[in-house]
Amino acid sequence: MKTISCMNIDESLLYSFGAEEREYKKRESVFKEEDHALYYFQITEGKVKLNNYNENGKEFIHNILGKKQSFGEAMLFLNQRYPINAVCLEKSKIIRLPKNNFFEMITQYPHLSLEMNACLSQEIFYKLKMMQSLASQNPMQRLQGLLDYLKSYHDEDCHQCFHIAFTRQQIANLTGLRVETVIRALKKMEKEGMLTLKDRKILY
Repeated sequence: MKTISCMNIDESLLYSFGAEEREYKKRESVFKEEDHALYYFQITEGKVKLNNYNENGKEFIHNILGKKQSFGEAMLFLNQRYPINAVCLEKSKIIRLPKNNFFEMITQYPHLSLEMNACLSQEIFYKLKMMQSLASQNPMQRLQGLLDYLKSYHDEDCHQCFHIAFTRQQIANLTGLRVETVIRALKKMEKEGMLTLKDRKILY
């Protein structure tokens, strides 16, 4: 499977353009929906979920990101407010680079802009594929689309060795399914040889 080379800019380069590292507590927001987009963010430690809530207060998780992954950069180009929240799932360290410094950096190092375009394009491609799966009424097809999407962010190209490091509840929030439905569908997928469940871990 082809993977997304999610942006991971050399930290020394980020610092040379005025970036700073900030520590966040578990459940602390990095930014909230409707905040202005002011920074490029890159995770050095921890995990961050991108989410929002519908009118009934139900959470929908768009993605969960970890070490050496970036987020929020697309909004810097659009000059739009964030349509989502970014919340730390655990104690995290995140480098942030101010917007103007970010544009100065990619102007001086145009190869970064090309890499970012490739990353964003691949992300759009895989997200569209996932959205096709989410439109299905078949829970297994929804889960398969999500698992393919998550695996696309990583380098492992193997059969049932990629660890899906999300809880059943997080998977439910990512797919819009009930957690009970997720549990049943995962067991059925295991029976059909699509994945392995081992010590509550999901290997895909």
